[in-house]
Amino acid sequence: MNLSLVDPFILAQDYPDTLTEKLRSGHATCLRFNHTGDYLASGRVDGTVVIFDIETNGVARKLQGHTRQIQSLSWSRDGRYLLTSSQDWKCILWDLKDGSRVRTVRFEAPVYIAELHPFNHLLFVASLFEDQPVLVDISSSKTMKRIIPSAPIRAQPTGGSDMDPAAAAKQAAQDAKHSTCVTIFTAFGNHIIAGTSKGWINIIETETCKTIHSTRLCNGVVILARLANNGRDLLINSSDRVIRTVLMPDLSQLGVGFEPSAIKLQVEHKFQDVVNRLSWNHVTFSSTGEFVTATTFMNPDIYVWERSHGSLVKILEGPREELGVVEWHPSRPMVVACGLESGCIYIWSIISPQKWSALAPDFGEVEENVEYVEREDEFDVHPADQVHQRRLDLEDEEPDVVTLDRAENMIDSHQSGAFSVPVLLDVSDSESEEEIIAVGPGTMRRRGSGDGDTDKDSKSGVNGVTRGAGRNRRR
Repeated sequence: MNLSLVDPFILAQDYPDTLTEKLRSGHATCLRFNHTGDYLASGRVDGTVVIFDIETNGVARKLQGHTRQIQSLSWSRDGRYLLTSSQDWKCILWDLKDGSRVRTVRFEAPVYIAELHPFNHLLFVASLFEDQPVLVDISSSKTMKRIIPSAPIRAQPTGGSDMDPAAAAKQAAQDAKHSTCVTIFTAFGNHIIAGTSKGWINIIETETCKTIHSTRLCNGVVILARLANNGRDLLINSSDRVIRTVLMPDLSQLGVGFEPSAIKLQVEHKFQDVVNRLSWNHVTFSSTGEFVTATTFMNPDIYVWERSHGSLVKILEGPREELGVVEWHPSRPMVVACGLESGCIYIWSIISPQKWSALAPDFGEVEENVEYVEREDEFDVHPADQVHQRRLDLEDEEPDVVTLDRAENMIDSHQSGAFSVPVLLDVSDSESEEEIIAVGPGTMRRRGSGDGDTDKDSKSGVNGVTRGAGRNRRR
């Protein structure tokens, strides 16, 4: 917790190796760090959103507005606003300064995923279940929804000849079956990257909502798409059990000697388990983009690959349960993942020896015994009344438990004025795990008077009865 006690050479390690912490406040289904890594947002099966303070592992705020499972979380760039989407067909934009709702937007279908614009927190894109994705603008009093196309752009026939009418009709019928499963913004927000149920990647202009480029990457469903912090590397998880890293062109140069016809998405690496043919629940980039990590279907392990060689470098072992969403800290070698059955949040990091010399300026560590010469008054015994008076004087000082003092290396230079969630002294405690029992995978209820003692490992912290939460599946 105290970075000044940690050896800087230990922090040079690029990826975590040990399960070190476990957080709990209800049954978590999705996770997301803010851009500076100070806070971790956790969405629960009962619709509550919990904000954890990474420095203290305590609950900084709870947001209650949804009635069903949280599907996705998206932070604004300054960390003040949080967009949540849920299975109750709603998206809510929260202001973390006071925990109020800026806007609640209701859709005509359940929401797969919703992502905020990187520079405008009043603009977001949402992918809907069996419906067209929409670009939502809430800058005015009336919510504006613009439909985003899902059909890909087909290459024109060579030689300038027209396509056969029968073939054209067949192709149009096939394009009508496309549905968008995931939508994210590019680094500057000028374009939207959309993944379809047929394995296509569409690049869409944000201003016009028109598709300018389409590429087919796989034969399965595009489950998840994530951009690295540099904005040039794209990570795709699909239902064909292959994770792909794609090199993105510089879309900001469009119109300046760079035409949409010249866009090319180049697949850099394909990560897969050729022996066990594992499927991947969730994938993400590391903070520097050098590593790719993924949780596995029906398996408790987390795989970590190195992009420079495309090889597997680490398998993180942890709890004996399948893991869902996985996230990498924006600046530390820290990985968090939530368990599908228990809903606990597990943290992998580096166990490092502490520098005790940082506790006091005159304290020094020595590797072997040395001769020490004491001062004349070093061990003088002071009168008891003076010692008592000093203690009383110290008790008169009021400790400041509200002002935040963040480590300088936790905030980037361009985010020196980043927003910090105000400290609340009346945040309710996490639900008691002693009052909740599990009656099946993903099914929890409150303990009754006739229930006996059960194993603590089978208890879950969900407030009330929630069914169908054992798997956070899109299909």
